[in-house]
Amino acid sequence: MSTPNDRDTATLAGGCFWCVEAVFQLVDGVEKVESGYCNGAVENPTYKEVCSGTTGHAEACRITFNPAVVSYEELLQVFFASHDPTTLNRQGNDVGTQYRSAIFVHSEEQANIARAYIKQLDASKTWSSPIVTEVTPAETFYVAEDYHQNYYNQNGSQPYCAFVVRPKVEKFKKMFGDKMRAGEK
Repeated sequence: MSTPNDRDTATLAGGCFWCVEAVFQLVDGVEKVESGYCNGAVENPTYKEVCSGTTGHAEACRITFNPAVVSYEELLQVFFASHDPTTLNRQGNDVGTQYRSAIFVHSEEQANIARAYIKQLDASKTWSSPIVTEVTPAETFYVAEDYHQNYYNQNGSQPYCAFVVRPKVEKFKKMFGDKMRAGEK
């Protein structure tokens, strides 16, 4: 049972981290979203290194949340609704292992919840293809360079933001208006 002062962490990768960050910054109960690089072989990688696809990292977001306000299950609902979990190593025009769909778990409980939810989504045929999202332990996370943090809010008129990020944000607002922060409604 969580108390109002409890905090938990979720680490999610669903393509470009700018998209993931922009959506989760709107979720009530999410206190911090950090864009970064998860589970690769190179220490302290740069954006350029990760984009090369040779480091093994995924562009991911580390999300600090209050489980008394938003549950891990609800975060997964938002995650799966905000990207295509059926395309291997790709989201739209972003192609490579760094753009894979992944849930980097911080506990066995998170792993069990994630696997059960994926099984439920596959059984319900939510997508016409099977989900390829990996569920794996969160081993390393390197916070991305400062200019990647809060990217959409600071660069919303940039073409990538306008054509790729904004539709995901609008979809979240339409589907999950009840889960939005009060100031964002």
